[in-house]
Amino acid sequence: MPDIASHNQADPPLWSMAAAVLVILGAPLVLYSFAPTGPIREGDTVFSEGEQQVLIRQAATDQSDKKDSTCLLDPNSPLIVIHASTDQGDGSIIAHVQGNPADEWPFCPVHAEVILQTHQIFQEPAVFGTVREVLVGWFGR
Repeated sequence: MPDIASHNQADPPLWSMAAAVLVILGAPLVLYSFAPTGPIREGDTVFSEGEQQVLIRQAATDQSDKKDSTCLLDPNSPLIVIHASTDQGDGSIIAHVQGNPADEWPFCPVHAEVILQTHQIFQEPAVFGTVREVLVGWFGR
């Protein structure tokens, strides 16, 4: 009959396996959060910096007489850059709205083209801030 004490010594401790799993899963988050942001290019995904009121870009063929040409972006709303005119000095960016599935005024409808300034957006989502908000939501009840 095998000895129980020798069997327990052969098994690796669970805490060391848990630590290895946390390092493996946490390393990409840490590396991503420290990665430098590059220049904003067409096709990049950017996020709105807080709640922003932005201009809706009207197409040249659009003949509708809309009185309100602005809409409201939620904080951290994802946007896909269509055109970035950072070379002209005004820093304006044209982007497609990807968030806000509900089409309610004053919020920007999905796939609307909006005109933003570079100070109204950021490139990387706040990974650790989101993790902190989730943990506070779980344990703050």
